Amino acid sequence: MADGALADTRGDLPIATRLVSASAQDALERFSDPDLLAAGKVNVISLEAVQARFAARWGLRSDQVYDFTTRVLERGVGAQGFFLRVSDTDFFIVHPDLGRIAGQAACLRYLREVLNHFLGEDQAAVSGVLQVTRIDKGRIDAQGMNARAQNVDPSDLEAEDAARATRADAVVAVPSLDRWTPFVSNDGRHIRVSASLEPVYEMKGFTRIGFRMNRRVIVMNRNDEEELSPAQVAMLSTADVLRVDLATIARGVDRLRSESERQLSLIVPLSFTSLSSQKGRAEFVKQLKEAGALVKLGVICEICDIEGVPPSALLAAASLLRPFTVLVAGHLVRPSPAIIARLEGAGLQALSFDCPAGLGDAEFVGWANTLIAATKRIAKSVLIYRAGSPKRAGLLASLGASHVSIMAG
Repeated sequence: MADGALADTRGDLPIATRLVSASAQDALERFSDPDLLAAGKVNVISLEAVQARFAARWGLRSDQVYDFTTRVLERGVGAQGFFLRVSDTDFFIVHPDLGRIAGQAACLRYLREVLNHFLGEDQAAVSGVLQVTRIDKGRIDAQGMNARAQNVDPSDLEAEDAARATRADAVVAVPSLDRWTPFVSNDGRHIRVSASLEPVYEMKGFTRIGFRMNRRVIVMNRNDEEELSPAQVAMLSTADVLRVDLATIARGVDRLRSESERQLSLIVPLSFTSLSSQKGRAEFVKQLKEAGALVKLGVICEICDIEGVPPSALLAAASLLRPFTVLVAGHLVRPSPAIIARLEGAGLQALSFDCPAGLGDAEFVGWANTLIAATKRIAKSVLIYRAGSPKRAGLLASLGASHVSIMAG
């Protein structure tokens, strides 16, 4: 057994050392407690099998792999757990509520889903799950998974883990994972916030400028989960909307820290309602400064829920954000030339909106041409999301869009 590794009841399994990106080191420090590691609640899943199969294509496909893996982990780890990409191929995962066997089995299930999606088979999954035994500056020491976990369903172990949790060697306090989410709303619903990163490209050179935060606000019911629409999010209380926004920025900061490569920018959505709150503005300034220090160019703020807001009120909100951002944009859920025209004088440097689904090429060109022309009369930049294909991204560029994301809606 390697020097400094924790004692383990599984025998002399080899220790593997995994290097951690500099941006992720601080985030992992809080999980270095020997008792937490000895309880088997911390694991790593490796995407090396996907990287090896893609070979020279890895650079082009890695963002797609990261996004899919993130969605799998958001669904599987849940609000009480924690995960973070810590290198080009490794995701660090904490399961506070699962014991060693159940936690490893859960990680195996996540990795099998990723491998089957990209490779069409999952034979490499077992070797890609490692239990973390030590966290040191710049590295993680980890061991291969317990053979018993390879053929077990985590749900079958709930009773066993509950019993184990009563023993002193398994009662471990896990550090607070997120101060903003999950939370109980004013009307008593349990709500959590998650966010995936969607690549956004500048159309002049078709270069990636960074990521848009694609936020999901989810009500956690007893037996299922329900995602709220943008209109439903806007109907939450002012305090709840503020908490959603703060959770979104916190997630963005965590994701920036996990990136091995420093990004040019990050597009962060904020609600106009929250910007109207003095408490909200103070928190936003603090977090925007933190996010801005993690990117090369600065943060782009996207003010949401702006339909019907007087231009003078939007101008005041944009003026507050401008010193801490590289660009202030307004996001429209249902854009139209009339709505866009009413935003003249609001101080917005850009407008953004999503492509509607189900349009034929002729309808798509008509829709885009009308809205881009209307936007150009009041703002310098036009950001259009979810074009669905490189062909449509090219069409948007030819019509005057400045920035586009391709992911399908």
